[in-house]
Amino acid sequence: MAKQLTTESGAPVVDNQNSQTAGQFGPIVAQDQYLLEKLARFNRERIPERVVHARGSGAHGEFVVSNDMSEYTRAKLFNGVGTTTELLIRFSTVAGSRGAPDSARDPRGFAIKFYTGEGNYDLVGNNTPVFFLNDPIKFPDFIHSQKYDPYSNKQEAENVWDFFSHSPASTHQFTLLFGDRGLPASLRHMNGYGSHTFQWVNAAGERHWVKYHFKTNQGIECNTIERAVDVAGISPEALHTDLLEAIERGEFPSWTLKVQLMPEAEAATYRVDPFDLTKVWNHADYPLIEVGTMTLNRNPDNYFAEVEQAAFDPGHFVPGIGPSPDKMLQARLFSYGDAHRYRLGVNHTLLPVNSPKGCPFDHGQNYGRDGSMRIGDNGGRQKNYEPNSFDGPVQSNDELYKGLEASGVTGHYEVVRREVDDFTQAGDLYRLMPADAQQRLVQAIAGSLGTVDHEEIRARSISYFRRADQSYGDRIEALIKEMQA
Repeated sequence: MAKQLTTESGAPVVDNQNSQTAGQFGPIVAQDQYLLEKLARFNRERIPERVVHARGSGAHGEFVVSNDMSEYTRAKLFNGVGTTTELLIRFSTVAGSRGAPDSARDPRGFAIKFYTGEGNYDLVGNNTPVFFLNDPIKFPDFIHSQKYDPYSNKQEAENVWDFFSHSPASTHQFTLLFGDRGLPASLRHMNGYGSHTFQWVNAAGERHWVKYHFKTNQGIECNTIERAVDVAGISPEALHTDLLEAIERGEFPSWTLKVQLMPEAEAATYRVDPFDLTKVWNHADYPLIEVGTMTLNRNPDNYFAEVEQAAFDPGHFVPGIGPSPDKMLQARLFSYGDAHRYRLGVNHTLLPVNSPKGCPFDHGQNYGRDGSMRIGDNGGRQKNYEPNSFDGPVQSNDELYKGLEASGVTGHYEVVRREVDDFTQAGDLYRLMPADAQQRLVQAIAGSLGTVDHEEIRARSISYFRRADQSYGDRIEALIKEMQA
């Protein structure tokens, strides 16, 4: 027997093919409650898309520890070989709208929600180890330069390069973005990074600064510019489709998580600012240490419920993990949660995809109440203030967890500029590339920068690449002149 179609109030729908009218040829009548409900809901199906990272794909999976990390962190998800944690990941592009091609040249968001036994831990990073900025006050300006122009209502290369030409700290990230890895062939064939510096603390209270590296086990594969253009035209959701179909076939993609660990005291004297998001830590100084493997093994049953409504917040830590003085991270601790409260509502953490799983604590163990679309019993009869005399939730007084609060350690170090400038690491990266990769990088930059008519913008931009490596800038300038001849 077929399932009964009902209205949202649960009443049976008698006719879903014809609207009620006043007679055979009469107008539609306002008493057709099901028609009005159906149209009204249709008008409200769309919620605001993310201002950045709007185009996204997601999958469920698990993380399994292969190397016990209890020496460095008390976070249970990284303790004990074989420990398994359920997770959700969302990949995304940064600049494009929700309908933009997902194969375009762009950084890729790499956001993971670990459903741990101590609450949800959100690690919100990218597929690059660095970013364009190291101060959040410039973030809105940066995004506005990448998004649609107020006049032309499209992305403008002039805006992109104008911002860059005033932001020398972006040279490292632009070298990554216009290199081969700015055009990943699939979401399965790229690395992911926490990008920021985070804090780990062990049971003895010893702290390390940590950087996360997710190394793809499928190998790195990148598109050429020509291939990326073809793919975008044929299938704007090509990378999304590739991930979906690979998991459906049982070809479960995986990544090996490795970390760099810096003892707390070494941050003050390290040769680059360890909290500067435009810089990396040299692997010779802090070698990669394997932690475990992330495997994606299940597609979402409903994209909207499990991916579009997924809310990742860098402020969602668990005992043993915390923030660092990274200024960009500090700002994200506010801005991400604020974005979700605007886009999804104040009760977005009650949505199933954002709720804790396998955790002894639930949403009833706090004093958050009311608000739009409150789900569940709203705390029932439990008092909504603390302290109270009626067995309400109380603070843990966990001294180790206290030390992970943003106010605990962020005052220990002043974020200062070291002697290493904004160009050394970009030059190192350029010189590490094989000759053919250097040539593709130079062609990609020249192809974009060469479309900018403003001579001063071009000159400033080229000067940064030249300061990274003389031949790097010279080759870009020469190719632009050749294109314009």
